[in-house]
Amino acid sequence: MTGLIDWDAAFENGAHIPGGSEYPGRWQALAADYRATAHARFDLPYGPGGRERFDLFLPDGAPKGLAVFVHGGYWKAFDKSTWSHLAQGAVARGWAMALPSYTLAPEATLAQMTAQIARAVAAARAEVPGPVRLAGHSAGGHLVARMLCADQPDLAERAVSISGLHDLRPLLHTKMNDILCLTPDMAQAESPALQPQRPGTHLTVWVGGHERPEFLRQSALMREAWPGTRLVVDGDFHHFNVISAMADPASPLTDAILQDVP
Repeated sequence: MTGLIDWDAAFENGAHIPGGSEYPGRWQALAADYRATAHARFDLPYGPGGRERFDLFLPDGAPKGLAVFVHGGYWKAFDKSTWSHLAQGAVARGWAMALPSYTLAPEATLAQMTAQIARAVAAARAEVPGPVRLAGHSAGGHLVARMLCADQPDLAERAVSISGLHDLRPLLHTKMNDILCLTPDMAQAESPALQPQRPGTHLTVWVGGHERPEFLRQSALMREAWPGTRLVVDGDFHHFNVISAMADPASPLTDAILQDVP
């Protein structure tokens, strides 16, 4: 059956979004503008690797808690500095937000990235007392969902996977696997949809209504795999603009990240 599906096309986003190539530059400009005025601490280490650093954006006064946002890029692109502006919604609501970088493929395996994000969350928790909320986009959605799997340390109880990837087996049939270097065993072990959920945790999967069919499938799959998972299909948004609402303190997405109302 896999031979009947063009998996490269299934996971391709930019070519199906009008002006898709313009988004990275737009994100970087918005992020730079926010960093210039934000109350923040930059490049805090969580490990010895060159990319094992996180930025911590802080509200005025004592934070209500800690939100952590893990960026996407198919585990092979971007870093924390492209997404700083997405901290605005949480910070305006009185929360601190940490944005970690992590080592990208092919220098790191997905299992190594998962371990890095666990270390990043633990290091950020040490800086900010109170409840912890996780959010991630695309590949970052995969990584925050992994934090709620039973094989991971108990660092957070709630996460929002935005346009996340939860079943990695189809990636074995893509050209990008030349970079990711997934094997069937690795794809199985690193797929949240194929792993047990840690008891007491809650996942929200959030996906744009105009995303590629595979991303809609990947999101719906988690509701079936983990009972109690909340699925939100967000209107007319696509893979590149569905995350923009994080910058708005009043948006339903920001509320889902900080409060995760079932």
